[in-house]
Amino acid sequence: MTEKKEKPEKKEKDEQKFEEALERLEKIVREMEEGSLSLEQMMAHFEEGSKLVKYCSDKLNEVERRIEILLKKGDEIVAEPFEPPGEENT
Repeated sequence: MTEKKEKPEKKEKDEQKFEEALERLEKIVREMEEGSLSLEQMMAHFEEGSKLVKYCSDKLNEVERRIEILLKKGDEIVAEPFEPPGEENT
């Protein structure tokens, strides 16, 4: 059985993308709360924000699943590689 290891570079890029998405989402919320956007701008912000919420939620769910894998090993904590469904390492 071969074990696939995630490259540190990929993990850092994923974390960076998550942080960037979260920052953008916070900016969108601030701009929408200011109330100075047109209806079209509000809709565009809402659509972008919805996509960012889904992305961030998916990433957080992935981390939660990794934690569950670690905790389900009983007395011994053993890390297992986690690959989200539908993704393949090349």
